[in-house]
Amino acid sequence: MFEGFETKRVQVDEASIFVRYGGEGPPIVLLHGHPRTSATWHRVAPLLIRRGFSVVCPDLRGYGRSRGPAPTADHSGYCKRAVAGDVVAVMRSLGHARFALAGHDRGGYVALRLALDHPDAVSRVALIDCLPLTEHLSRITTEFATQWWHWFFFAQPDIPERVINADPDSWYRGDPQNMGQENYDEWRSATRNPDVVRAMLEDYRAGLTVDRRHEEDDRAAGTRIQCPALILWSLRDDVEDLYGDPLKIWRQWAPDVRGHGIDSGHHVAEEAPEALASSLAGFFAGRHE
Repeated sequence: MFEGFETKRVQVDEASIFVRYGGEGPPIVLLHGHPRTSATWHRVAPLLIRRGFSVVCPDLRGYGRSRGPAPTADHSGYCKRAVAGDVVAVMRSLGHARFALAGHDRGGYVALRLALDHPDAVSRVALIDCLPLTEHLSRITTEFATQWWHWFFFAQPDIPERVINADPDSWYRGDPQNMGQENYDEWRSATRNPDVVRAMLEDYRAGLTVDRRHEEDDRAAGTRIQCPALILWSLRDDVEDLYGDPLKIWRQWAPDVRGHGIDSGHHVAEEAPEALASSLAGFFAGRHE
């Protein structure tokens, strides 16, 4: 897994970020979602390197082998603004002031925040299986609450930690054949770590509080993504079922938007790596989607 890649740990204020990187050429950052680690990209990253890119895969703050600060009452230590700052610091440590960016699931929220807060750093952004947090929250229906109930469970104090850590292998389920054995083993080790579980929950708690306020401030100020944006969604996931065409929503956040669905379940980097890598490579190379 990640043959030819190097690893390093980057200290950023109160966070310590584990990162994999490899290849030569224009840099791409790949941000994973919940509850995965950077290993979720193990099938996509080599395909992008073969297409002439260098690829950087960090574990998000608190996930996998990255560590963040002790949680606080306002959850700010795990807000997307802080995590986006980690990514900028990691890329600067690797010599990259400007880069392309892709984020899946929770990593998509980090990618959105990074593109809004650091427009000079992001050349192009791909947002996968996600909408802005406020767009979800402004569209709460019975269907959304039923399918995405975990958002509100994870936001509760203390109870989710007790439930998940009592039997993490039952709570977080994965298939080593579908994921790849090494990816599965790394992910399983992370989900058995109570500190990682707490940090992942803080991600969600921040999402419903400080992250929501940051997005509301952006909308009030008219702040939008300045670079070209590619929107991708898994056709066997539920984003399109809940909201219809995601592009219509994303066009309120970025003037230059294109995208399409991919025949996959939610964990698209593991289930449809060739299709995802092809879409990302074409977009990041500047070809029209």
